[in-house]
Amino acid sequence: MSPTALADRVILAWGWPRRLIALLAGASGALALPPLDLWPLIVVPMTVAVWLIDGAVGTGWAPRLRAALAVGWWWGFGFFLAGLWWLGAAFLVEADKFAWAMPLGVVVLPAFLAVFPALAFGCARLLWPNGAGRILVLAVMLALSEWLRGHVLTGFPWNVYGMMLAGQGYIAQFASVVGLYGLTIVAIAIGAAPATLGSAESGAGRWRAPILALAVLGGLIGYGFWRVPTQPSPTVAGVKLRLMQPNLPQDAKFNPRNGEAILNHYLALSDRATSPTTLGVQDVTHLIWPESAFPFLLGRTPAALSQIAALLPPTTTLITGAARAGEALPGESRPPIFNSIQVVNDEGVIVSSYDKVHLVPFGEYLPAFLERLIRGVGLSEFVSVPGGFASGGRRSPLAIRGLPPAAALICYEVVFPGQAMPQGPRPGFMLNLTNDGWFGQTSGPYQHLAQARLRAIEEGLPLIRAANTGVSAVVDAYGRIIASLPLGTEGVLDASLPRSVAATPYAQYGDALFAVLVVGFLALSRVRRS
Repeated sequence: MSPTALADRVILAWGWPRRLIALLAGASGALALPPLDLWPLIVVPMTVAVWLIDGAVGTGWAPRLRAALAVGWWWGFGFFLAGLWWLGAAFLVEADKFAWAMPLGVVVLPAFLAVFPALAFGCARLLWPNGAGRILVLAVMLALSEWLRGHVLTGFPWNVYGMMLAGQGYIAQFASVVGLYGLTIVAIAIGAAPATLGSAESGAGRWRAPILALAVLGGLIGYGFWRVPTQPSPTVAGVKLRLMQPNLPQDAKFNPRNGEAILNHYLALSDRATSPTTLGVQDVTHLIWPESAFPFLLGRTPAALSQIAALLPPTTTLITGAARAGEALPGESRPPIFNSIQVVNDEGVIVSSYDKVHLVPFGEYLPAFLERLIRGVGLSEFVSVPGGFASGGRRSPLAIRGLPPAAALICYEVVFPGQAMPQGPRPGFMLNLTNDGWFGQTSGPYQHLAQARLRAIEEGLPLIRAANTGVSAVVDAYGRIIASLPLGTEGVLDASLPRSVAATPYAQYGDALFAVLVVGFLALSRVRRS
């Protein structure tokens, strides 16, 4: 079938066939995301999106708008349904409590998120020009809708469309200049460019946009080759890291009855020799355990701190996830509990902490405006903390003996572009402790790692990532994985700390350069109503 005939079928489709085309086209975009990373398939959802908007017709602006909003919702619903299906695994960890609510995560959340591309389709239709300019309009509106999705209601920038190109290390280097949202607007334009092959233009005109898109793609690859050195990244002298990945089942991890057994498992695994010439924890300067490591409050369990002190040599520091109790305010019945990173010295003393600032709605706390309704139907947050976690006050560098200042990031805090850096001087690396055990052997942990890698590229900082079930990894400032442990395995990972590079343009200017792209794309589109 020729591109023109294919475009006509999409444009002229109506009713349920049109909705099905939108649903399947959006869903195909998930194939370009981790773990498959079939990035050339970005052409399918973006090209079909152009033709779907072309087909949003009517006798006035209102019918056109309604048609575009509807088809945009179905397109977005397909994308989020296929890309976020793995969220259902979290509802099965405590199936007796949460299994009945699985549709809320697997269907209702994608249905809500689909509102953002629906708005993008609608706004694009109002400004829809003839010719190749409509590709730039679509890129602007979808990218702006993704920026909104990353900020509205605390934000959920998971699987932003630019992540379809982020799996390719050289293409992803452009994020060091414009960030994820800048990469997104370019990715959409590249993916949508073949839509002109199905247009009514004749001769060379229909090839102009695809050829330009290939040239831009080649430029991105060339920039990546220029930016990334061929030699390994230099490392920080005197630093020997050991990341411990316990691979504990999520249902066992938060059971207080398992506290002693879990700690003993951590201690034994951390001291494991990895070769005939290694001496376990005696060889390392910093031992790193994942998020929410214990089903008890470490700071209020002296016996656990004593056992840790007995393990650590005088030159070794432990960095671990742990729940931390704050001070109860007057009139409060219980102290606030924080999801924290704590630093423990060789004497078993907690010398510094970071409290998670950006909590997961419904996972770690219930939004205040919905809490009464949610608890009324028998639901609670997933974590086994009465009332949920409290939010930390501010993001500040974490001080760790023998290391540069760290940008501490717990779990999905690392997926927010432009928000990963603490206040104050630029840190020397990013430290991401997470527990993806909620999601089992699914796409979720791979998507999480890919987004964390992109933060390293954006900021020009190495990333140290310790995960309960994986994927634990050491990533350099160019997003290259230096060492890693596979998903679903138990083990320890020994590695050096890569050095940071000079602050990237994105680290200096943030999303300002994305805004420049938005204005430039709109200017180039020669926007006019059709």
